[in-house]
Amino acid sequence: MKIKIVNQSQNPLPEYKTLGASGMDLLSNNEEVITIAPMERQLVPTGIFVEIPLGYEGQVRARSGLSIKNGITLVNCVGTIDSDYRGELKIPIINLGNEPFTINKGDRVAQLIIAKYERIDWETVENVEDTHRGTGGFGSTGV
Repeated sequence: MKIKIVNQSQNPLPEYKTLGASGMDLLSNNEEVITIAPMERQLVPTGIFVEIPLGYEGQVRARSGLSIKNGITLVNCVGTIDSDYRGELKIPIINLGNEPFTINKGDRVAQLIIAKYERIDWETVENVEDTHRGTGGFGSTGV
């Protein structure tokens, strides 16, 4: 997959940290320290531009350690990067914690997963097939 990195000497390629990791760490590429106050949102630059192949998408996900330890997560929970997007990857972060959170250049701020997807064609029908579950939702199968 093609990738362009701004300040490549100071901003390494996204990498998998372990053999079983599905996500690659995305690092911040901010020139100045970013401080996010509680309940504040910020777009954090990565300095990365990607060329995702047709039939694939990028999924940006929060880092679990930042979420549980600091309340740092993504505004949109999981971000989607479409294959035709060519802008810089920026991470929409929100601080749900009680303390201001500081991001320095090179901090790991999110994960990137590249996934294959299927496109579908809709078929309009009068009814959808019934199942055992039927219309039960929102806790209908138990707690």
